[in-house]
Amino acid sequence: MSIQQENRFQAIIAHAKEYGFVFPSSEIYDGLSAVYDYGPYGSELKKNIRDYWWKSMTQLQENIVGIDAAIFMHPATWKASGHVDNFSDPMIDNKDSKKRYRVDHLIESHAEKLALEGKKEEEYALLKTMDELLVKDDYAGLKQLIEDNNIVDPISGTANWTDIRQFNLMFSTQLGSITEEANEIYLRPETAQGIFINFLNVQKTARMKIPFGIAQVGKAFRNEIVARQFIFRMREFEQMEMQFFVRPGTQKEWFEYWKETRLNWHLSLGTPKEKYQWHVHSKPAHYADNAVDIEYEFPIGFKEVEGIHSRTDYDLKRHQEFSGKKMTYFDNEINQHYIPYVIETSIGLDRMFLLILSEAYDEETVTNKDGSTDTRAIMRIPPKIAPIKLAVLPLVKKDGLPEIARQLVDECKPYFRCFYEEKDTIGRRYRRQDAIGTPFCATIDHQTKEDGTVTLRNRDTMTQDRIHITAIKDEILKMIL
Repeated sequence: MSIQQENRFQAIIAHAKEYGFVFPSSEIYDGLSAVYDYGPYGSELKKNIRDYWWKSMTQLQENIVGIDAAIFMHPATWKASGHVDNFSDPMIDNKDSKKRYRVDHLIESHAEKLALEGKKEEEYALLKTMDELLVKDDYAGLKQLIEDNNIVDPISGTANWTDIRQFNLMFSTQLGSITEEANEIYLRPETAQGIFINFLNVQKTARMKIPFGIAQVGKAFRNEIVARQFIFRMREFEQMEMQFFVRPGTQKEWFEYWKETRLNWHLSLGTPKEKYQWHVHSKPAHYADNAVDIEYEFPIGFKEVEGIHSRTDYDLKRHQEFSGKKMTYFDNEINQHYIPYVIETSIGLDRMFLLILSEAYDEETVTNKDGSTDTRAIMRIPPKIAPIKLAVLPLVKKDGLPEIARQLVDECKPYFRCFYEEKDTIGRRYRRQDAIGTPFCATIDHQTKEDGTVTLRNRDTMTQDRIHITAIKDEILKMIL
């Protein structure tokens, strides 16, 4: 990451806190690493992203329904899914700094330095070797790779490393009122399994025919040993997942369909196509026969936002094996029982939130009336998901203008989120609304009392048009839908 990229990323983090988007969790107690709270505008933006995804997946689809599965599930669920035995990361400790690192992150950071130095071939060779060793679980080879490349601890500057060990990423707790008698269960590390174990319940009660999908939004928890990069990687996060069940043999065409559909969803929010790229998995996970990631160019580089995976029939077969219950579907069209194949689309809500912040954050130089200049921090959040859609601002706090402004707010707030403010000059109020991403501001002035028109200001173009107050609601609805 270049200095310019680092500065931009830090500016976004600072802006997110200052304007009520994201706060460090438990900050008055010096915070809790890799855990964050969403503030007044952050929680609203997060809800709007969630709702936009949910509408696209359920309301606009005739063959996808939603569920809300519990966070706690029978521990056998995670044995069947493979998480108990395999959900772990190779870690290494530096004996001098006492810090622990994920091996792949440590090597990737060194590869980034090689890239900045123009050593592209060395970077490629390092990452290729790392991938090969990770696939083989060759920890001795990985440690040798670290030593051969003189990869040092960024804190101590030394290469005094321990051996590489595995750490399971699931949080465990006890279910029961008395600890001694309690059974160990887990906080779910993903939301997909809640869909799989409810496959037959949903299929039968919603009377669904294959192909059909089940969507879910929910919290997941991973005990990331080294969590970093703001809300990109957290210990408590939210996923938006959809599992699409298809007839075996048709998975390739559905995989391509969902690749295109999901990329188009991202582009519908106005992000330029060149800010995205595909990452094709050369060696998909053991349960998949194809996998790609949609990556976005964050200030920290291209990183995964969404994964599209062809999971075959692995999950349903495993749950059938461990539960002893049949997970088959009878297909009337071909008069056959089978376990469906699955195409998964999985997007991190928090990462999508960070994508929106990264794409929206901008700074502009504004010339004041006296000839001086200021920097305007602006969040160009797409109007359809902006936390506040319309700010209503009386020019002065007298002459009946606040009363007219309040009437406009009362008329509009059942349809979209409004904000009323009468403190400070109109210029300062505009700047505050720009900083939280409000796309439109309606200013009530003395002319409003004469002809019923108000000034409607556009955040992005800064144009100001006179519009009759009775047309404001419909005008905003037209621009945010």
